[in-house]
Amino acid sequence: MARSTVEPGHGDELPASTGTRPFWEAVAQGTVDMAVRIYEALAASQRDVVLEESSRASASARVTLVSVLRRARDFAGAARVLEVDGAAAEVAQLHEQAGALLPAAEAWLRADEPARAAAAFERGGALERALSLYESLRAREAMARCLTRLRRPMEAAAVYRELGNPHAELESLRAVSPDIAVARREAVLRMSALLDAQGESWRALVLLADALQEPELRGDIALQAEHTRLLRHLNLNGGPSVEPTRAPPLPPPPPDGYEYLKAIPLFGELSLVDMKDLYQLARPVQFAQGATVLEKGAPGSGLLVLLEGTVDVLVGPAPGARLLNTLGPGAFIGEVSLILDGDTSAQVCARTDVRALRVTRVDFQHYLDTHEAAALRILRLFTEKLAERVRALSA
Repeated sequence: MARSTVEPGHGDELPASTGTRPFWEAVAQGTVDMAVRIYEALAASQRDVVLEESSRASASARVTLVSVLRRARDFAGAARVLEVDGAAAEVAQLHEQAGALLPAAEAWLRADEPARAAAAFERGGALERALSLYESLRAREAMARCLTRLRRPMEAAAVYRELGNPHAELESLRAVSPDIAVARREAVLRMSALLDAQGESWRALVLLADALQEPELRGDIALQAEHTRLLRHLNLNGGPSVEPTRAPPLPPPPPDGYEYLKAIPLFGELSLVDMKDLYQLARPVQFAQGATVLEKGAPGSGLLVLLEGTVDVLVGPAPGARLLNTLGPGAFIGEVSLILDGDTSAQVCARTDVRALRVTRVDFQHYLDTHEAAALRILRLFTEKLAERVRALSA
C-alpha cells in the first residue's frame, strides 16, 4: 500500500507530539485499522491534541484521519477536521451523529439547506431560530409546532386554523392562560364555536359556564350571549337571566380521544405535558361504512385510535378472508408501525361509519426527536413489550 505523507510544513516531519506519534505514523502509512485502535486507546486529552495537530497535516492525511475518526465513532472530531475543508453538508451530518444539533444546524445553513437547519434548530431547542427559518420556508405545520413549544398558543391556534386543523387549534386554545383576560376571552369564544361546529354543544356550554366563573371573565357580555345562545340551541329555554352555574345537569360528552390515547400501554409513562403534546399531533379521520381502514401489505401508516364506530380485522386472502376480530371505541391498531418499518399484516375494514384519531409515523418520529424524556420512556416500554412477545413465542 502506498505510504501517505503527512506534511506539517517542515519536510517529512510528522505533526505529532511524543504521545500521538504512533497514531500519526499509522495514519501516514494508511493502516486505518491500527490507527483506529491507537486512537481509541488515547486519553481524551491526547485525542484533543490529535485534532489540534490535524490542521498541519496534508490533505491526504486528513482524508485518512476522517476515516479513522468515523470508524472510532468520534463523529464530533471528524466534523472538526472537515470544517477546515468547508464540507458543510458532511460536517452537518457528522454533528447530527454526534448529537450536536446546534452546530449541525449552523453547518446546514452553510450548506444552503434551510429546511434541515430549521429541523436541527428545533430538535436542539433553539426554537426562535427554527421558527424564523420555518416562516421563511412557509412551513406552517412546523411553525405551529414551534409556537406551541414556545408557549405562544394564540399564534399557534391561528396557524392551525389556516391549515384547517380544528383538533390542533382547539388544543392550542386550551393552553391560553386565564391570567390574560383578552386572549382568554377570545380563546373561549373560538373554542365554543369549534365544539359547537363539531356537534359538541354540550361541551361548549360547560366551557362557557366555567369561563364565566373566572374572576377576569365574570359578567363578560360576549360570553354570556354565547352561553344563552347555546342554552336555546339545546332547548334548555335559557335567556339573559339564566345563571351560568344553574344550567341543568349535562350528559357525558362524546369521547375526544385523549383518554383513549392515554390508555395505550406504549404511552403509560408519559408526563402530562408530553401526553398533551402527543395528543395535539393526532389528526381526526373518518371512514364510511365498508371503507378500507388499513390495506393488508401496505406500508404501516401509524397509529389509529377508534373513537366511534367499529371495524373488522380480516386475515387470509380475499374474497374468503377470515374475520379475526371486531374492534370498537377505545381500541387501537398500528402502534408497532410508529417505531418499526413493515407492511400491514391484516385487512381492516369499517363495519360502520367510523371516527378515529391518527398519529402518523412521520409526526411520531418528530415527536421522539423533540421529546427526549418521552422517547426514552416509550422506547423502553416498547422494548419490554417486544421482549415479552418473544418469550411467549419461545415458550
